[in-house]
Amino acid sequence: MDVLDLTRLQFAVVTIYHYFFVPLSISLAAVAAGLEIAWLRTRRERYLDLTKFVGKLLIVTFAVGVVTGLVQEFQFGMGWSAFAKFYGDVFGPTLAIEGMLAFFLEATFLALWYFGWDRLPRLLHAATIVIVSLGTVLSAFIILAANSFMQNPIAYALDPTTGRARLTSFHELLLNKVNLAAFPHTLAGAAMVGGALLLAIAVWRLAAEPAHRTLARLGAWLMVAGGAMTALTGDHLGKVITEVQPMKMAAAEALYETTKGAPFSIVTTGPPFPSFSLDIPWLLSILAKGSPGATVQGLDDLQAQYAAQYGPGSYIPMIPVAFWTFRLMIGAGMLAAAIAAYYLWRTRKNRDAPTWLTRWLPLIPVLPAAANTLGWIFTETARQPWIAFGISKVADGISPGLTSGEVLASLIGFTVVYGVLAVAWFRVIRHVSRQPLHPAETPSEDSAEPAPVY
Repeated sequence: MDVLDLTRLQFAVVTIYHYFFVPLSISLAAVAAGLEIAWLRTRRERYLDLTKFVGKLLIVTFAVGVVTGLVQEFQFGMGWSAFAKFYGDVFGPTLAIEGMLAFFLEATFLALWYFGWDRLPRLLHAATIVIVSLGTVLSAFIILAANSFMQNPIAYALDPTTGRARLTSFHELLLNKVNLAAFPHTLAGAAMVGGALLLAIAVWRLAAEPAHRTLARLGAWLMVAGGAMTALTGDHLGKVITEVQPMKMAAAEALYETTKGAPFSIVTTGPPFPSFSLDIPWLLSILAKGSPGATVQGLDDLQAQYAAQYGPGSYIPMIPVAFWTFRLMIGAGMLAAAIAAYYLWRTRKNRDAPTWLTRWLPLIPVLPAAANTLGWIFTETARQPWIAFGISKVADGISPGLTSGEVLASLIGFTVVYGVLAVAWFRVIRHVSRQPLHPAETPSEDSAEPAPVY
């Protein structure tokens, strides 16, 4: 691998690892806020216990997410300084605001929430976790605006003096059509990942306390609702992507020839092998343009069009990667939602789930996490060779002077450190999950009265 391939791999490792924790933080913050509000309205003790438990999961996850997110942002300066130098005026505001949200808003109010149980009035205390939840959502929206610029560059102009891109409208940058489509899709995926973690922990600890049953069904409902919303928002996102990046949708089906009423293969050997496929007629045309008779441009025609527009070279992404990540993303997400729906059906009216199901459910977070990861791999690799579609190629954005040895050494270092962090996160989550939701309270030696709730 040359220095470009190694630098791309390094950014992929950092980004994929970081994104394991982002959707968890978004969903766990929302669940903690919802549970505390439910406790304030009902005064049911189990909601209070579950609020504190989910909050502990959130704190551990948020801490790892912030640390790994910092490294991801530094990657623009370390590995992609040419891109950062040219487009820094466009990227800078989004990265700066997202960093301030993560550190000053989310971290501050999360600390107030955790340490304020016995110090803040109840409504004010609940407001702190609501602010954390809103902060995670706003942070996601702003950072997605930066990524959406790479998919559909808008709101910029080239400065004739400096030769750099400068931001012309922050408002337009935020309201990029790709961002407006990707944002709800991202939130839906986050609901699935967070729900899967809660379902897995609750089923693992189901025999310990009755409140775990409430948590298990809550997690399953999040997965089902998130799965439905992922399908709806993904359909809209696919149409937007087809409009701004037709090559990406063609790569998702390995469609080389422009086709009217294009089918979509559901069972296939796929590229790069000789293809046998079981197709659903017209489905690709429906996914891409919303009409069964719509014409979908093929890779060959698009390659010829881009070569004439942008100059000689290959503009076709890695077809096997795009083809399989697109299918595996959909398959993993649908399977996760189906398993959660089956669990809800088998546990209706206080029934117990079958033993074989509860034995395997602790592994359920793997499916939505894989769907999220595969979705991002498809999104980024199927945009190649562009780093910002239509205006800047990946090879143009790498930092000058980098050597393969430098990148390889840092890649190995990041991989080792992130491996240690992953083990530490898992062990802490397991330790927190093993603790009783409502530990027995020991009366004070100086007083016979029970300890207060706060």
